[in-house]
Amino acid sequence: MNAESNVSRYSPDHDVDVRGDTITADRYITREWMELENKHLWPKVWHLGGVLAELEEPGDVIRHNFGKESVIMVRQEDGSIRAFYNTCPHRGNRLILGDATSVPRITCGYHNWQFDLDGTLSNVQDPDDFAGGNPCGKVHLAELRCDTWGPFVWWCMDDDVKPLHEWLAPYPEKLKGYGLENWVRVFNVSADCEFNWKIIRDNFNESYHLPTIHPELSTFINDGLPTTLFEMYPSGHNAMWMIGHQATTRTDMASGDVSPDLAGAAEAWGINPADYNGRTNEIRAAVIEAKRRLGPGRGYTNYDDMTDQQLVDYFHCTMFPNLTLTMSPEQCQILRTEPHPTDPEKCIFQHWCLYPPIERMKEIYTPVGMAPFEHDAIHRHSTYGDGVSLGFVADQDLSIGTTQQQGLNSRGFKGCLLPGQEKRVQRFHELLNDMVLGKD
Repeated sequence: MNAESNVSRYSPDHDVDVRGDTITADRYITREWMELENKHLWPKVWHLGGVLAELEEPGDVIRHNFGKESVIMVRQEDGSIRAFYNTCPHRGNRLILGDATSVPRITCGYHNWQFDLDGTLSNVQDPDDFAGGNPCGKVHLAELRCDTWGPFVWWCMDDDVKPLHEWLAPYPEKLKGYGLENWVRVFNVSADCEFNWKIIRDNFNESYHLPTIHPELSTFINDGLPTTLFEMYPSGHNAMWMIGHQATTRTDMASGDVSPDLAGAAEAWGINPADYNGRTNEIRAAVIEAKRRLGPGRGYTNYDDMTDQQLVDYFHCTMFPNLTLTMSPEQCQILRTEPHPTDPEKCIFQHWCLYPPIERMKEIYTPVGMAPFEHDAIHRHSTYGDGVSLGFVADQDLSIGTTQQQGLNSRGFKGCLLPGQEKRVQRFHELLNDMVLGKD
């Protein structure tokens, strides 16, 4: 690695040492690694189960299928939310078969066993035919830990994992100014993919790929390495701050004309981009001033609590092990890969976009174009490569997944060779080694 060169900009307050463990191919291709993850990794982390907007009334239920597991989250009569394994204690049948529903009680479709919203068995067929007497009131659904943060509901399989808000640290504090609590999920898409879940996690743990895979972003996001700030936290999470509303400094774009994308961002806030030809790097400051002045009147009341950096830059929050939250002032993206139930060389990719509620806003621009400003206006599941877009930038990220999976199966691959800016990739795999393999 090139950690000593100081080319990559790591926060002096949020940096960690890495050991240099070899990142081996077996973790991407073998069932042995997959089974070790199922045993040692997935029970030990919090999982994002859904959004609170789908759990407004008692009896509202959302389901989250994860690998071979299935979890349901249920709004209770007292307003709390509880999570249960989605399995009937009678003979294991799954109880809730849809992603979201509302029920007076949880009912098994096999033998009509019924459970109250708190998971207590309340009705069975032939209750006197049990050796121990009527099981009602004595039998309960298997419960998991459940908590909320922002507009999201989370679940965890292990009682020893830190409480959610501690586990998420430092994000609840760093993201506080955005006011995420009432943001609306408009975009909710997912796809089956032909590669291991960690391939896209590696991708979201580095910006080294941006000039190759996302060249168009360089016209309005500065992907220059010295201007990008990397942070790594004791929790295992990490982050990347990228300067927005400014073209890349990898080449001289400041002294030319304003690019169309940057011009559009300026015009949206009443700024004449032609005034900034030859000094395009000054648009960022002009947008900050315009947002401060015009934002509240346009309904962006959350601007008042944001820093200047938050008003125009992009904050990529990678939560260990499989979730990325990318923040801009008008959009929160959730990008997640989850393991396939049985095949280590497949995964499920999920992409959500949430937006702050703006009075009188009827439509919003999403990664696939305009959509009605309403919950899950775009909601679909597909297979990557079938021509259904998961968002233009996400499509680009996924485009390397299958070919990388194929290459990792080669005898010629001996382990990753990483530059310093990919230190977050290195740390991600060392954390995996510690948890999955039990290394000290």
